[in-house]
Formats: sequence, C-alpha cells, structure tokens
Amino acid sequence: MKIDVCYTPELIHQFDVTDKTVVVIDILRATSCMVAGLGSGVASVTPIATVEECEALGAQGYIMAGERDGKKLPQFQLGNSPFDYMEKGLKGKKIATTTTNGTRALDLSKEAPEVIIGAFLNLKAVVKYLSNTKRDILLFCAGWKGKYNLEDSLFAGAVLDGLKKQAEFDSDAATSAFYLFQAMGKDPYYFISRSNHAKRLTKFGIMKDIEYCSRSNEFDVVPKLKNGELVV
Repeated sequence: MKIDVCYTPELIHQFDVTDKTVVVIDILRATSCMVAGLGSGVASVTPIATVEECEALGAQGYIMAGERDGKKLPQFQLGNSPFDYMEKGLKGKKIATTTTNGTRALDLSKEAPEVIIGAFLNLKAVVKYLSNTKRDILLFCAGWKGKYNLEDSLFAGAVLDGLKKQAEFDSDAATSAFYLFQAMGKDPYYFISRSNHAKRLTKFGIMKDIEYCSRSNEFDVVPKLKNGELVV
C-alpha cells in the first residue's frame, strides 16, 4: 500500500486517482460536519458544487446547508457548523451541501473508485478502514481557495502516522505531513486554532467549532461517496 498527499485542489491534476482510495479532508469545516451529521443519524449528505444546484435539491425536500468564505448562506437552513449537522431533528433527513473548499475537492475526486471522508472526529475509524484497503491511497486536502492549509495537512499526517507500520510513503508531500504531525500532533487544537482559516472563522464568533473539529475519535463512522451522496 502506497500513500501520497495532495495539498490543494490546484495540484490534483498531478495525481491519477482512477485506481486509488481518496480520502477527502476539510477539517474546518466541511468534512467534520459530514462526519458529525452522518455519525448522528443523518441519512445522507450530497456534496454540491454550486449554490443553484443545492437550491434545486432543496426544492426536492433536501435540507440545504452551506457557506461561502466561512459565512452561512442566508437562504439555507444550515450553515457549515458540526453543531448544525447534529441537531436531533435531522435524523433520517437528507442534506445537500455546498462549501468553499470541501465540496470542490469531492467533485474533483469523482473518478476515483472509492472516496471516503476524513476528519479528526473519525480519525481512528479512517485509519482502521484504510489499513484493510488493497488500493493505494491519496490523502486529498481541500485547502483554502487553492492554497495549502495547516489543519488538513496535520490530519493527513495523523493518518500517515496511524499507517506507518504497514504503508509505504516516500514523496516529499507525505513525508512533510508525517513530520508535521510528529511535531504538532500532541495538541491539534493549539495549532489549528492558530491557523489562518481558524482566524478567519473567529471573526464569526465560532471558536467552539474550531475546538470541536480538533477533537479526535468522536465518531466510529467512515462516510463513503456512493452515487453522488455520502452515506455510512
């Protein structure tokens, strides 16, 4: 098993995903929301690239969730907070979501035979799942508007650390993520809260989201993309 890391969607063209298990990562906050929602009983989460497409699904009865530049879209029922996705009234409901970074990364992963969702919230479950895969793995960081970010890269390093005894990784991208986690992994929240994206989100008064998204192993689920929707 070989593992590599793609740090931003702008680099995905350098990777052949057609034979890989792709792990999409958007810690702040799309994939954390997806894990929290599906782990709390949401029936499915459908990632959508545009607001208009999301609204079309909303007209069909989907709960609409989304943000742009970290801010909730006013016409949607939910924003991009894991606490939104864990509301009791959402059990058994279908959510359609569009976000600045995470849903784009998912859209760019569609040619892969298997796409799963990773977050600190389901870290142990992801590592366990990947330890049993026969495919090579690509850890795909959503980044921020095409740029590298700390929190996604730190999670990629956590996965590499969890698989270090059985997986092969020798690219500079994977090696960098691995040692980033060695340096910062003992206290993810401390470092994630100092990231650029955390500072952006702080403007909206949602430090509780940042703290929650930094927690490990709150859910024992691995969301998978099947027929365009994420399910467990």
